[in-house]
Amino acid sequence: MPAELQTRLLRVLSDGCFYRVGGHQPLRADVRVIAATHQNLEERVKLGLFREDLYHRLNVIRLRMPALRERREDIALLARHFLARSGRELGVEPKRLSPEAAERIAQLPFPGNVRQLENLCHWLTVLAPAQLVQVSDLPDDLQQQLGGIQAEASNADAQPASRAPGPMATAAAPPTASIEAAPAPLDRFARGGR
Repeated sequence: MPAELQTRLLRVLSDGCFYRVGGHQPLRADVRVIAATHQNLEERVKLGLFREDLYHRLNVIRLRMPALRERREDIALLARHFLARSGRELGVEPKRLSPEAAERIAQLPFPGNVRQLENLCHWLTVLAPAQLVQVSDLPDDLQQQLGGIQAEASNADAQPASRAPGPMATAAAPPTASIEAAPAPLDRFARGGR
């Protein structure tokens, strides 16, 4: 956050008043602030990159939310929730994870945190072939991360992919599936329906 904005925010928090852009009358602000960051603010204060008075004004009640990789016991529950939500959004029956697939997913490092799990569940809702998701249904990039199925580079270059890359794939490949072969939720959206 730029230093000028920090100063303005501190003024609003301490005085409870602000001015609209171009305005001349102070407006009263009765707000509670919930702030979140992934940065170490104590370190930024020491480096002079964050105002110490603003830090203390914001640091009233501190909650630490551990990363998903630090609370693996929550992954199965969150996955069920995201699969149900994706099913509702797409108007299809929610997919379920097999115990083996849930166990393998819980082993992932999840650098993208909860959003990465949510994207994976959406991907599975659209592209997993059966209601019960098996380990073999997981995206290829995840299977490679887990030490699962790894395609040889020469074989992958010679043959078209048999499935779409997962939500964590880093390189885009041309699509290999036709709209006619798309699963029901994807088919409906690919044809322009809702």
